[in-house]
Formats: sequence, C-alpha cells, structure tokens
Amino acid sequence: MRSNLKRNALFMIFAAIIIVAGMVFPAEKGQAATVYVTDNGSTLVINTGAGLEYTVDKDNGDITSSKMNGVELTGSTKNSHIASGLGSGADVTWSKSPSGSTVLITVSTDTLTHYYSSRGGQNIIYMATYTTQEPSVGELRYIFRGNGNVLTDVPERSNNRGTTGAIESSDVFGHSNGYTTSKYYGNDQAKDLTIKGATGNNVGVFMAYGNREKSSGGPFFRDIQFQSGGDTEIYNYMNSGHAQTEDWRMGLHGPYALVFTTGSTPSIPDFSWMSSLNLQGWVSSRGKVVLNGLSGMDSNYEYTVGFSNDNAQYWTTASSSGTAVKDGMIPGTYTMTVYKKELEVYSEQVTVSANQTTTLNTRTINNDPSADVAIWRIGDWDGTPWELKNGQTIPLRHPSDSRNQSWGPVTYAVGSATNKYPAIQFRGENSPTTVTFNLTAAQAASSHELNIGITTAYNGGRPSITMNGSSLGFHSPSNQPNSRSFTIGTYRGNNTTFSWTVPASDLVEGTNTMTITPVSGSSDLGNWLSAGWVYDTVELID
Repeated sequence: MRSNLKRNALFMIFAAIIIVAGMVFPAEKGQAATVYVTDNGSTLVINTGAGLEYTVDKDNGDITSSKMNGVELTGSTKNSHIASGLGSGADVTWSKSPSGSTVLITVSTDTLTHYYSSRGGQNIIYMATYTTQEPSVGELRYIFRGNGNVLTDVPERSNNRGTTGAIESSDVFGHSNGYTTSKYYGNDQAKDLTIKGATGNNVGVFMAYGNREKSSGGPFFRDIQFQSGGDTEIYNYMNSGHAQTEDWRMGLHGPYALVFTTGSTPSIPDFSWMSSLNLQGWVSSRGKVVLNGLSGMDSNYEYTVGFSNDNAQYWTTASSSGTAVKDGMIPGTYTMTVYKKELEVYSEQVTVSANQTTTLNTRTINNDPSADVAIWRIGDWDGTPWELKNGQTIPLRHPSDSRNQSWGPVTYAVGSATNKYPAIQFRGENSPTTVTFNLTAAQAASSHELNIGITTAYNGGRPSITMNGSSLGFHSPSNQPNSRSFTIGTYRGNNTTFSWTVPASDLVEGTNTMTITPVSGSSDLGNWLSAGWVYDTVELID
C-alpha cells in the first residue's frame, strides 16, 4: 500500500514537471521558425530555413546572391538593389528578434534608408524604403536582377531577347517580324498592382508591390515592371520621371516584398506584422472614408474614387450605386476625385482623422462633359483613347509595331465606326486628320462650340483647326509631363480640353470639312517623337 502511494506521488511529480516544461518550452510546432544569419564581415548570409538563402553586401546593401533550394537566381553581371545602387559607404546594420524568428537589415545613407527583413519558414524578402529626397544615384525603384538562364518565363511585352536592335532611344527594341518590345510595355496601372513575377524550372521570383501611398501619379499611372535581355529584371517603381503628372512623395515607401517560390504564383504576403519593426516613417494610427453613393453615374462605366495630397495617395472602386470605402489612410486633408473610367467628373476636399471614419452622403457628379448635347461626337468622354484606332495598343507596343493598323493620315466621316479615327495625332506621321460632317440649314445658321479632349501631349503639341478653309487658330500648350509618353506605353497625362467658337460664317449647310494639324514651337525628333497628342473625344456642341 505504502509502495503504491509512493509510486503515485512520483507520477504526479513527473506529470507536474512535464506540464511546467510544456508551458515554458512550448512544443516545436508552436514555435516560430528560426531565421539564420551568418555575418562574414563583408557580407550577411540569410537563410530562412525553408529553401531561400540570400546574401547582402555590407558595403552597399546590394543583394549579391539569392538561392532557392540551391539554385542561383541572381544574375551574374549586376546586383539587386534600391535605385541604381547606393554605392560604397552605405551603413549596413542588422539585428534579430529575441525569438530569433525575424531579421531586420537596415541600409542607411543621409537621405535614404532601405530595409530588408525575413522571417523563419518564409521564402520572402520583405522591404521598405524611407526617403527624404529623390536618390541622386538613380530613380526610386527596387530592381531584382535575376539569372536570365534560369528565370526564362517572362512577360512577352518586355522580353527583349532576339531583337534586331533599338528603334527608339536605347530602351525600345524591334524584332525581325516588325514587332516591338520594351520594359515600358505590358505594365499594369497602379490600381492593379498586386503580385507578379518571372519563373523557370521549379523556381519563381515575384514582386509584391504593396502599399502605393507614397508613390506618385494616381490610380492609372503605369511604370516599368520587367525587362529581360541578359538578366531578367523585376522592378518595383516608386518614383520616376516617366510621364509623371505630380510631384514625388517622400517618406516610407512600402512595405513591399520579393517572394520566392518553386514556380507557382504566391498570394500577397501579410505585411501587418512589420508594424513591430519600428521602421522610420511608419504610421500606425490611420483613418477611413465612407462614401454613401454617387448620383449621375453612367452604368456603362466603372468609377474610381481617388484621394491625394502632397503626403499620400489612395483609391478604391465604387460600387454600381457609387458607394465606396477606403480605410488605412494617413490622417490629413485630401482632394477626393471621382473618375468615370479615367476622366475626372467630380472633386471635393475631404479630411481624414486618426482612428475615425469620415462619412460622406451621396454626391452628385457635376463635371461630366457627356451631359452636353452634341451635334456629333467622336469617341467617348472617359479619359482614354480605347475606342479609337490603335487606342488599346498604346500600353502594349510602340506605335510603329507591324501589328498596328495604319495611322493614316485619315479622312473620317462623322458617323463612321469610331475605331477608324486615330487614337494619336502625330505631326510627323499621320497629319492632318480630316473630319467631314453634315449640318442642316438651321444648324449652319448659328455658331457652335468645337471641343477636342486629349489625355496627354508630347513636345508641346496642340491642335490647329481649319474649318471649310477658314482658320480657327490654336491655343497655348497644355500642361503635360516632360517626357516621352505614348511611345513608352502610356496615354496618361493631364486631361485637357481645347475649345473654339465656330462662327456661323465658317459653316455651311450640307457637307463641312475640318482639318486638324499639330503645331508646336519645338522641333521634332522623328515621325513618332513628333509634336502630337492622344485623343479622348472630338465634338461639336449644339
């Protein structure tokens, strides 16, 4: 009996020890996985314990090697880095979390701090970039320069392998079949940036573009995402000079990430845990805007609600009734802009407060030119050239591409198919454009308003109008980005409408003929790099 009591007592003691041990040292599967860091003095080697191992140069913060399951994915000629590289002398420091599950690498200069972070068990390089001014060593972008021999499955539009050479500058290339490719083509609009990458045999590298709040250009802006020739390059552009419509924003760009896989497209990583890293410029207290509806919508179009100020930008898609919700906004006063497709049709100032919801009652759209009664209209007022000839190809290829329809010059009879009217007017390639239209005696007896809406222009190009042989003249240049635009994959600029009053003395009953020719005070660089613009709409108002 005494022996049994002794055994029971010992069993209870051992059980208690096991319980306490389980509390102090949880089971292995409940612990965060370890991330391993080897500091070699000149380099840091990070191993996530799940297949990814990458090396950071401690002199400049470049990634010099990245291996997935032992396969080298970094190219042999150039490293991966922020901007064009920070150069020798960047301050590189690192630390691990107390649990050993997270590493944070900080790469600092006087005006820029770049962060790398990884977590044990995840094949992800989390990143963020804090800036106080635009880098002097290059545009604000992160470039992963991949091994082109391994990452061979790349987006077609930006695949420059097998070209016959550059056809414009040193960045747009031609092929023997007349096709064109460039890092500028096939890129997503900012509102559609999620995660995208390049793959090979059982490997893949994907950029998760993350938060765009500190980038510039709004929801419809496009910038470089890929380029392949020797290396396979994967970009996250945050600020650039490529058709920028607004000033650059400084502060904490991101977070964003490089995600490594065995070839499949991964889901977008959860970035919320990074709030514990104390990154410079991180804002935790944020606000929310709720729009209860929009009146005056056209059911044929999608509407986007954008918010912007000097500090941040956001956007969201409105429902069919115009309701929209945007949360996670840095506190401040924003210009809220409602876009019908890509055309601004309403705006007002909205104030966002930390940890609060700003609720807006139904707003009435008050600036849609489609509401005006027109005698005739070519194209739709939507801020795009999509319904016009070659309009949908602008983001995909160079205007000279053999797959495009001939640009003209065009003579267009009002009432013909809209896709017969050119999306772009080039002074050197397809001018003038001639428009014929009919008027009744009553219509010809009074003056009318002629409007030409454009989405962007190049080289100061603007329309000079002749109506039945009489000149209506031309206006001053519109305010547009100072860069190539429609030859580098974008029709987006600053939407502008040029207007003329057409006197009755310049109109006739029956057939009228109007010619549109670009004028500019600057000389052209060629047929495609010539003064011109992208059309939105041409109309004659009653």
